[in-house]
Amino acid sequence: MKNEITFKAVVLGIILSMLLSGAMAYLGLFAGMTVSASIPAAVISMGILSLFKKSNILENNLVQTAASAGESLAAGVIFTIPALLLMGYWQDFNYLEVAKISAIGGIIGVMFTVPLRRAFILVAKLQYPEGIATAEVLKAGEKARTNSDIDSSNGLKMILMSSLAGGLMKLSELGFSMWNVVVEKAINFGNVIFGLGTNLSPALLSVGFIVGRNIGILVVIGGLISWGIAIPIYSAINGFEGEPLNAAYSIWNSKIRYLGVGAMVVGGIWSLIKLFNPLIIGIQDSLKAIKGVKTTTPNEEQDIPINYVGIVLLIMLIPVFLLYLDIIQSISIAIILTFILMIFGFLFSAVAAYMAGVVGSSNNPISGVTIATILFSSLLLLFLLGPDNSSGSAGAIMIGAVVCCAAAIGGDNLQDLKTGHILGATPWKQQIMQVIGVLSASIVLGLVLDILHTAYTIGSPSLSAPQATLMKSVADGVFKGNLPWNFVYIGAAIAIIIILLDIRQEKRGSEFRIPVLAVAVGIYLPIELTVPIFIGGMINHLAKKTGTSAASEENGLLLASGLITGETLMAIFIAIPIFVTGSKDWWPTFPGYDILGIFSFLAIIYWIYNTAIKK
Repeated sequence: MKNEITFKAVVLGIILSMLLSGAMAYLGLFAGMTVSASIPAAVISMGILSLFKKSNILENNLVQTAASAGESLAAGVIFTIPALLLMGYWQDFNYLEVAKISAIGGIIGVMFTVPLRRAFILVAKLQYPEGIATAEVLKAGEKARTNSDIDSSNGLKMILMSSLAGGLMKLSELGFSMWNVVVEKAINFGNVIFGLGTNLSPALLSVGFIVGRNIGILVVIGGLISWGIAIPIYSAINGFEGEPLNAAYSIWNSKIRYLGVGAMVVGGIWSLIKLFNPLIIGIQDSLKAIKGVKTTTPNEEQDIPINYVGIVLLIMLIPVFLLYLDIIQSISIAIILTFILMIFGFLFSAVAAYMAGVVGSSNNPISGVTIATILFSSLLLLFLLGPDNSSGSAGAIMIGAVVCCAAAIGGDNLQDLKTGHILGATPWKQQIMQVIGVLSASIVLGLVLDILHTAYTIGSPSLSAPQATLMKSVADGVFKGNLPWNFVYIGAAIAIIIILLDIRQEKRGSEFRIPVLAVAVGIYLPIELTVPIFIGGMINHLAKKTGTSAASEENGLLLASGLITGETLMAIFIAIPIFVTGSKDWWPTFPGYDILGIFSFLAIIYWIYNTAIKK
């Protein structure tokens, strides 16, 4: 029997979880989206473990399991926790509080999805496309390791080269200020504003390449709904003041982005409705299987025992209760919030796990169910506390934070367990590595947030934190009564239309589906972020049309993953001396090279496309 949990696998899993959680934290705060880190983690693991005489595919699988847990936990943290700073409840990032919230949410997410593995992987036989892809990468690496005629270092070289390229572009743009990262223009055409632009970020291109054509198109459609339709209509009816570009951003920030709020709420509710029946059936099947786990389940199919899961969840009730008691200062309300969190946490972890099985972890609409949680929690706390209680919105954000962390880990957990199922790994060992990955990432995320905030100011144009700003706007808007409900309602109506169109596409058997939350994210993001995601998605589509081989497709994915890793880690590296010295002018500047930035961006586009079509 091959060894799985080894000392070197645990150490490497901890290190990669820390690194990738930091990288994804920056990406999410910058772009409003994160992507799965399973494949790059698997490739890096294979490259490093190949240096040891004794290593195997199951060790590599456990390393990527821990590492991807860190990436997923980062998404749960940065989508919600910065909202506490943005609303003024926190003055800076409390390291211990961030670690506590993320660890609690992550562990709850792992425990909630233990009884769902059988339901979703063995009974429902969900695909988990990224889990399958990761398994194929690991099998290819194992074949290369045992066959001296195959160069097993190609994947690692690809990630290192692209990481270097992405890092150098970020250093030039962000560290040395050599060029403006955004190329944008707005015009006044008969007192109507039209605006368009693109960010010159390799990471955003790579996000688009990974999520593919369908999601890329839908995200940019959402952007065009805001910037090509809503802003022109609003400016024509109400007029505007000042320079067109600044006026467009002012209209978008104060009014139009709330279309995305309404669309996300409806999208999150629709996700729950759509998944209700299969979820109930899956849970019932899982519980039936659990009853016979001791006598009928072989070793390679054993999860963490359900009684241990129950004990851990009962223990978790204590820190969750204390978390809410500290904010609300009411024992009875803290108890209510604790049980609400557990109900929402389980429900949304299951939803996230199911959605990851259908559309993949990178496409999982975690923010949609989180915004629905925060809206419901805000309304409940408004009823319990009244509108004058300053702690209500913070309490709603805290519920959303733990639920979001749990849901993010839930989707990632099932994706990794699908990989393990294909490879013959032991589920309970993967679940232990998930916990290790969660705890490792929770140790560093508070520090990463503090470093990024010191250097770039979270909530500023350079690090806009779209999801956290959205969560803050909803919670504050409910309690202050200043949420622009008309725009929320219009966004909800747009979402209903999109849902109806998607139902029609489903009945037609069309490959091009219209998941409402992808459009909602596009409506909420600035247009310059959606355009490069669209370009990356189209690169993926055009490369596939040329009849690319599986190997070249994998190389394109590794290249894109490396660009994301390099750019995001460099952003953190640039921030460290600013954080240490307290000087935002620490780096020397060499402005005036905008054409070089555009040329580099075009070169990255060609590189991704050429790599993805090369036989």
